[in-house]
Amino acid sequence: MADRRKIVSVIGDANIEEGGEKYRLAFQLGKALVDAGYRVQSGGMKGVMRAAMAGARSSKRYKEGDTIALIPSFDAETANEFADIAIPTGLDLMRNAMVANAYAVVGIGGGAGTMSEYCFAWTMKRLIIAFKNSGGWSEKVADTCIDERTRYPHIPDDRVYGVTTAEEAVRILDEKIDIYTQRHQGIIGGGKS
Repeated sequence: MADRRKIVSVIGDANIEEGGEKYRLAFQLGKALVDAGYRVQSGGMKGVMRAAMAGARSSKRYKEGDTIALIPSFDAETANEFADIAIPTGLDLMRNAMVANAYAVVGIGGGAGTMSEYCFAWTMKRLIIAFKNSGGWSEKVADTCIDERTRYPHIPDDRVYGVTTAEEAVRILDEKIDIYTQRHQGIIGGGKS
């Protein structure tokens, strides 16, 4: 099988100022991800999701199919204009689990929906990166563990990795994405979830 390009989910605020700091961070992140050979996935709506996909499309390495939107409704037409692939999940908020189950998750700002995606990603043992200079839940969880569980005994520094630039995020992805390989097998027995 040919090498499959890894998908990175970008999560964060749904309402941001066009051209503001969060827009700039998300745009630069989307571009840097595609420049580095990754695909960009998000909830496919506005805000950070739209800015990251716009950035992805601006990359010289961009190819059709590099932006994937997991829409909460059954209406694919609600995806932002930069989404190449719009998957209308019909799952409303529960689609956050699908967004969080990419190879890695990177967050910028964000409220309760973003925090749910961080929690899903943590439980599903994904590589997680948060912009510690973006406010919201991303700033709060950067460089912390979501809970006390040991997800990867062989990764002593496992945590939500805090960054301030797209370049730092890509460096961590390149260094660590291939060691975050476990997949969630479901909740079994009476263990912690």
